[in-house]
Order: sequence, then structure tokens, then C-alpha cells
Amino acid sequence: MGGCAGSPRRLSDSEGEETDPAPRPPLQDSQGAHWKNAVGFWLLGLCNNFSYVVMLSAAHDILSHQRTAGNQSHVDPDPTPTSHNSSSRFDCNPVSTAAVLLADILPTLIIKLLAPLGLHLLPYSPRVLTSGICAAGSFLLVAFSHSVTISLCGVVLASISSGLGEITFLSLTAFYPRAVISCWSSGTGGAGLLGALSYLGLTQAGLSPQHTLLSMLGIPTLLLASYFLLLTSPGPQDPRGEEDSDTAARQPLINNEASESKPGSGSPLSLQERWTVFKGLLHYIVPLVLVYFAEYFINQGLFELLFFRNTFLTHAEQYRWYQMLYQAGVFASRSSLRCCPIRHTWVLALLQCLNLAFLLVDVWLSFLPSIYLIFLIIVFEGLLGGAAYVNTFHNIALETSDEHREFAMATACISDTLGISLSGLLALPLHDFLCQLT
Repeated sequence: MGGCAGSPRRLSDSEGEETDPAPRPPLQDSQGAHWKNAVGFWLLGLCNNFSYVVMLSAAHDILSHQRTAGNQSHVDPDPTPTSHNSSSRFDCNPVSTAAVLLADILPTLIIKLLAPLGLHLLPYSPRVLTSGICAAGSFLLVAFSHSVTISLCGVVLASISSGLGEITFLSLTAFYPRAVISCWSSGTGGAGLLGALSYLGLTQAGLSPQHTLLSMLGIPTLLLASYFLLLTSPGPQDPRGEEDSDTAARQPLINNEASESKPGSGSPLSLQERWTVFKGLLHYIVPLVLVYFAEYFINQGLFELLFFRNTFLTHAEQYRWYQMLYQAGVFASRSSLRCCPIRHTWVLALLQCLNLAFLLVDVWLSFLPSIYLIFLIIVFEGLLGGAAYVNTFHNIALETSDEHREFAMATACISDTLGISLSGLLALPLHDFLCQLT
């Protein structure tokens, strides 16, 4: 779990005077609850993003959908060149993998746009149950699909599951010690790595994409078990107990006294309060939008076009390796919060945009001589993306009052989705333009 270890510090009296402490639960019980919540949020992050990652890893296979007449078999893991544009030096699919990206992200965008309007105030348990059902449905629908259209419908279900789960669980962190944000982020990074690695490994081992997807049906069950059986009931939170040593000097986004609350117990914020919180979040939202725009433009717009013919890997295998290495970088950086916190996330956005510009030039000129150089750049890309995600939400949690934290976390999670959606929309025409080149 990397960066999600470590227990929250005890609240000290603001004036340094000794006071009679309130009754505390036994230390062993408190530590047990801390570890249950840490493991619970890590597993929730893992399970919530798993189907989303698997669908992106399978994007090349979904769009290379081939079936022989009268055969209900699975997608060919290494499609023959006849399904591609053989006249293009990029060996393109007829449709960009950005189409899968859009199917995997636009429903999430809609859900997150509804979050600031009150979706985050709905009961948590029905939202979690819906998320688990949609995740299971996505695996089943894509596995048994006989057309690209039906497969994309399955991808939409994965998007609904991931988007609804993200705003639910990020909002839920407002009622637990702030260490669970690191656990959640590490778990989402683990989903990227394990999702991409499991799809790559099982298909490389000879398992069909259909049976690979069916083998992942245990993940939605684990999601529901983690929420309903593992998490402990949240209690009142210490507004200062998790702050870093330099946080006391910071000005919060909204200067209000912290309120002790539990899920569903707080009164709805007024429109003016929501707008004030949103404006205070912009210096974190904008860099995260740019980071995700750049990295997903690379992932779903350029990965398929970064094709090396003279290697031992087929085109489909190269695409899966790109996805796996990217997710490895994301996992490492999303688990690094304790050892490497970053305050100025705009630096990460700048570096990610430079990554995009460099790889776009390489797609056009093909000047990089080895696929291994691409591998290194992709790992670096994943490190930047994961670091931007975990540090953005960590900083928001520190700088927002308890009264507004649930709303702020639900609102800020639109950043990555918005960036990804914009990248998918631009990647589609780019794919069509480049694939017409000979």
C-alpha cells in the first residue's frame, strides 16, 4: 500500500494547557480500526478503477474485433493486418482507440458534473451497490459481445461504475483520518498496474480476451465486501490532527470553523458557498486538467501510432505493454505521498505537456530509434500523472475546512475526467488525419 501506512496524530490543546482527555477506545481497538480503514480504502481504490483500466488496456482488441462466419468466438488477441489500414505506416485500426476512451470517460464526466449539484448528498450504500453492479455488467457485456457497438456499451457501464465510485469514495474520505486519501490514491494506482498487468499477462499466456474478462468478475464482489464489511463507522474528525508541519501557516480555501459531521448529516451548502469553494479550488483543478489532457492524449491518441515494426512484439502486444508501463508509473507515484509531497502541481502539468509535444513530434518524424526509449518516456508520463492526482487531493484535504471538504473532494474529481474527455475528442480527428498518411 506504499504511502497509506502511518496513524493519525493525536489532537493537542491549542493553548498548550492540559485538559481532561475525553474517554478513548482501547489503543488496540483504535489501531485495528485504523488498519481496517486503510486496507478498506486501498481495496476500494483498486476495485473502483479496475474495470476502467482493463477496458483501456483492451481497447486495441475491442476495435480489432474479428469473427469468422458462424463462429461466436472471442476477439482475436493479435488481429491480422487485414483489419488495419495497411497503406499507412502506423498500421491503424479503422477507428482510433480514443473511441474506447470516450466511451470509458464521457459517462463519468456527466456523473461528476452532477456531483456539485447534489449527487454527492445521496446515500452512500446505494451508490456503492450500483457501482459494483455496473462493474460486473461491463465485464460480462464486453466478454460476450459480438460487435464493437455492444462492446462499447460494456465500456460505458465500466465508466458509470468508476465515475460514481470515485465521487462516492473521495467524498467519504472527508469523514475519516486524512491518511485514507493516500490509501485510496495508492489503491487506484494499484488498479492501473494490476489491471493492465493482468490483462497483458493472461492474454500473453494464451487466455482469450473473453475468458480474461470473465476471470475478473471477482473484483466487483471485492468492492462491495470492502465497503460493507471492512470499513468501520466514521467518527468526528480532528481538523488539525493530520496536517503536515507547514500546514498551520497556510490559509484555508474557506475560513470557517470545522464542524464535526458524519456522512449524510451535514446541511446542504448554499449556491454562494459552493461557488466560493469552487473558485478556491481552481489553482488545483486547472493543473490537473492539463496533466490528464496531455497524458491521455498520449495514451489513447498516440500509443497506437507509436508502432515499431522491427521488434519481437506485435502491434497489439506493444499497445498492451505501453498501457502496463504507464500504469506502473502511476502506481509508484500515487503511493509516494508520504515520502515526496508536492505543493506546486503546475510543475507536473508543464512537464506532462512537454511529454506530449515530444511524442507528437516523434509520431510525425519517427526519429526515436528504439521502442525501449518509448518505454522510459511512458513510465515517466505515468509518474507525473499519478503524482498530480494524489498531491492535488491531499492539498485540497489540508486546505479545506471540514464543513466543505466533502463537497470540495467531489467537485475536484471532475478535473481528471474533463482533461481526459477533451483529449479523446481531439485524438479522434488526429488519428484519422495521421492514418491517411502513407
